[in-house]
Amino acid sequence: MAKQLKHIACKELFLNIVTIVLLTCSYSSNAQNNEIIDYSNKKSYTIKVIDVVGLEFIDESNIIKMTELEVGKIIDVPGDLVSESIKKLWDQNLFSDIKISVSKIDSNKINLEINLTELPRLSKFKFEGKISKSDISSLKEDLKLISGSVISKNTISNSSNVIRNFYISKGFYSIKIDSKVEDDKQSKNSKILVFKIDKGKKVKIKNIEISGRKKILNSSKKFLDKTDSTFIISDSKFKRLLKETKEKKWWRFFKVSKYIDENFENDKSSIIKKYNELGYRDAKISFDTILINDDNTISINIKVDEGEKYFFGNIFWIGNKIYSNDELSKRLSIKSGDIYNQTFLEEKLFGNANGDDISSLYLDDGYLFFNASPSEIVKENNYIDLNIKLYEGDKAKVNKVNVIGNSKTNDHVIMREIRTKPGDLFKRSDIMRSQRELNNLQYFDPEKFDVKIEPNQSRNTVDITYVVSEKSTDQINLQGGWGAGRVVGSLGFRFTNFSSKKFFTKEAWRPLPSGDGQTLSISASSNGIYYQNYNLTFVEPWLGGKNPNSLSVSAYKSISSNGQTGNDRQSIEITGVSLGLGKRLKIPDDYFTLYNGITFQRYDLNNSQSFFSFNNGYSNNFNLNINIGRNSIDQLIYPRSGSKFNLSLKLTPPYSLFSKNEDFANMTDQERFKWVEYYKWKFTSSWFSAFNDKLVLNNRAEMGLLGAYNSQIGVSPFERFYVGGDGLSGMGYVFDGRELISLRGYSNNSVSPQTGGTIYTKYTSELRYALSLNPTSTVYVLAFLEGGNSWDNFDFYNPFEIKKSAGFGVRIMLPMVGMMGIDYGWGFDDIINNPDANGGQFHFSIGQQF
Repeated sequence: MAKQLKHIACKELFLNIVTIVLLTCSYSSNAQNNEIIDYSNKKSYTIKVIDVVGLEFIDESNIIKMTELEVGKIIDVPGDLVSESIKKLWDQNLFSDIKISVSKIDSNKINLEINLTELPRLSKFKFEGKISKSDISSLKEDLKLISGSVISKNTISNSSNVIRNFYISKGFYSIKIDSKVEDDKQSKNSKILVFKIDKGKKVKIKNIEISGRKKILNSSKKFLDKTDSTFIISDSKFKRLLKETKEKKWWRFFKVSKYIDENFENDKSSIIKKYNELGYRDAKISFDTILINDDNTISINIKVDEGEKYFFGNIFWIGNKIYSNDELSKRLSIKSGDIYNQTFLEEKLFGNANGDDISSLYLDDGYLFFNASPSEIVKENNYIDLNIKLYEGDKAKVNKVNVIGNSKTNDHVIMREIRTKPGDLFKRSDIMRSQRELNNLQYFDPEKFDVKIEPNQSRNTVDITYVVSEKSTDQINLQGGWGAGRVVGSLGFRFTNFSSKKFFTKEAWRPLPSGDGQTLSISASSNGIYYQNYNLTFVEPWLGGKNPNSLSVSAYKSISSNGQTGNDRQSIEITGVSLGLGKRLKIPDDYFTLYNGITFQRYDLNNSQSFFSFNNGYSNNFNLNINIGRNSIDQLIYPRSGSKFNLSLKLTPPYSLFSKNEDFANMTDQERFKWVEYYKWKFTSSWFSAFNDKLVLNNRAEMGLLGAYNSQIGVSPFERFYVGGDGLSGMGYVFDGRELISLRGYSNNSVSPQTGGTIYTKYTSELRYALSLNPTSTVYVLAFLEGGNSWDNFDFYNPFEIKKSAGFGVRIMLPMVGMMGIDYGWGFDDIINNPDANGGQFHFSIGQQF
């Protein structure tokens, strides 16, 4: 009790002293009014007047409300009401000085004066130091300092921390920041806030030391990490798991060795995740330290507590009615004695990229509300039994399907590609397939694609919203090159989301009618009077609008001459038209497509001195093209999974079989090739395997065969295969329907007979690594192994007798240009009679994929 009384007495004494100090300035005014305050005796006064002085920006009435002092209110002097009012004003963080004094006392009436000095207001802020314009722009957005706001210590401190964190994220770990406030002569009580920044040098990671790991016997085969190291996770693999925290090395280009705390924390989580996958479910980072070295680098020490290794025990299913225990266990693919892998367990229960998990089994059968809850029971010898409790629920149906984010593409173009329809049973696989189809349209950014699921369990329904983000897909191809001994220019436009039905709508020309998913391609190339080529193509992917049946129409004209007129003119003119119909199949599965097309080409020769066996006359090429393919790749620009196979047959009518003249040997070439006859088989395949989001392996194989109906006529000189080089046509100088097959590491057309091959084969293995997956500028590097060859007679065909090469390259995808690339290939095999055909070769393209 004595201590409590002493505490109360001390509190009252403190408040009296505060009040006395705050009201000291009132002595003179009290004397003039013939009344002196006796601070040793508490007395009550009624507030008569409250004056506020020193304000420039804040309203006086707001200040009085903050203090909770008001005219007519009774206060004690000395007392704690005044000190509490002052504290409330300080809490506003608006003032640099606060005083409350007595200006007059009349009997039991008291006048108070609140004297304030406001904190300065911000007019603008700036930076000093060696910092870039881009950094200044980013900092201005991050700081969010507004003109007219109060400049307080907290404002300066918080802003400095924002600047510091910004540069630490860039690797400037030793940054120094000073701040000062300058008068703004153009504005009263306004200040300029100046941040002086010394970034210093980027802090690099010199070395990373790892301790605490257990050693194992080299002969052990039980661990997933099969290296020669005596550690569970070797030094090299441990450091590879630190994906964003790398040691400084001279050869490191794509990953900088700067230290960022947030990245380091994420990398430590990756380490623990890897240990968990190897069965060490109790693994943890005991501690880590950062040491700053004298050479402006840091050293990182990481100590690991690996714990014991665990194994899966028995697995028990609870609550399942739809599928049996055996069906679920087979799907789970975990057996007693397997290494305990938490990541694998979660993927097999709740979802993985392959769709072979328990969750997908239920979700693909309409059980949207399915849920699995595993519980662990630790047994002897570090075995863990699992009780997996399932809630299956009822099947759900699709209620509404919406699309948002399509500012250019019409809704019906998107909805016709979506597999989830109102009234259908919910299927996860339908959503995944819809995402693939929308990605393959190439109208939307695949990295920003999203699907929002809104289930209603009380009604067993679900609303599905597809979120898309438009991207630029139209292309302008402007090329210059060298062909036939002359400079050739080419200009092409390709509009992939065209709308023909809006063609006569004035408002739709922005710059062209768009939104209906049609393709319009126009191109022209020329070098003046010697060569001109014109091409027009139109594709309607949904003819009639109800089914995915495509219609394609194209027309082209090519003229090559000596530039003369009259009798001195030498020329070749090619005119062609084609018409095709495509259809998506449902058998064997709906990844298959069937295409049928007809093409007519006419060759007109006038005193021609070209490769044709006759100089004057004409030749007609009328053919039917049948093409069946299967395409399951996930996206077009940078595929990570899926495959693409294509088998085509191109054939003309067998005119010679119906001819009455059987003496083909005595015919002139003009007569023999008046109507060209041949059949042409071609098979291409490509499949993708992803190691992660950026590293992808692409394997390809292809072959082609050109045959003849009549051995007396022989194989057609048209439509032959020319292997070697970049596979480009020399800016359009192709007049015999030849097919150019790229083979890097060799010069153009060098791996073929001079008259072209009638059969060829080619194999490619390409490892790709994405540097940027931004759809506006996709960039990836690649390394390749390649081999191929061609023959002019099937009797000499050997699919293993190939010309081999290896090399590397880079690809850049630009929306308005297309795919640009450059490769360097080295051909390992000599070409007979052409010693310069192999060896080191650069191959370049613009506006076309290799």
